[in-house]
Amino acid sequence: MSVAIPVVPVAMNTSLPATAVAEFTLTTMQLLKKVMAIIVAAVVTTFALFSFMAFLISSDQVLIEAPINGIPITVYQTPEDSKVVIKPPVTLQPPTPPPAMPINKVSPATEPSNKTYIYQGPTFEVSDSGPVVTPMSNIGNRDARPIIRVNPKYPMEASRKGIEGWVQLAFDINTLGEVINVKVIDSAPKRVFDKAAVRALRKWKYRAKSVEGKQVSQHNFSVQLDFTMAKEA
Repeated sequence: MSVAIPVVPVAMNTSLPATAVAEFTLTTMQLLKKVMAIIVAAVVTTFALFSFMAFLISSDQVLIEAPINGIPITVYQTPEDSKVVIKPPVTLQPPTPPPAMPINKVSPATEPSNKTYIYQGPTFEVSDSGPVVTPMSNIGNRDARPIIRVNPKYPMEASRKGIEGWVQLAFDINTLGEVINVKVIDSAPKRVFDKAAVRALRKWKYRAKSVEGKQVSQHNFSVQLDFTMAKEA
């Protein structure tokens, strides 16, 4: 395979130096060598591909197996269904009940009794060797009657150290008999039993005062709670 490369005649300018002419000639020769090398590589690759394809075509052999003659076919016939036999239903007879037992009518013999029984409920004695909280009654408040009193819990630290004291509290009673607006008036020792006393007083329940058939709230109540240790006998 040959490739025609057009050669453009270059008019030599006699005014150019000899060095420039030599460089131009060298560059042209190198370009021609690269083009020839590419052409040779393409020709060799094309020839190799054609040779490989010819080899594949010549070595391609298809094995065709001969058909198998006389394939045995067996046909099975299913047996006929058996006839359904319908049996008559079985009627069960109830068992014979046992004979009735004779009933004897016997009148119990009773005797008049003149004894009178008096039930006496058991008595319980409760002893408490721990701290005892004694609530004081209201001072100067006769209109409201407490119906539920809850003793405050003795502070653990004060119980461990054997500290006794008291707390004076002021409070109001609403129309439902609940204790509201609880305030500490005075206490000894200070801030030792205040929280326990306030927490317990808020759980108290009073019978609210009634005026002309209506429940009214009451104000300016006071109470003193004493915290004392139980005396051992």
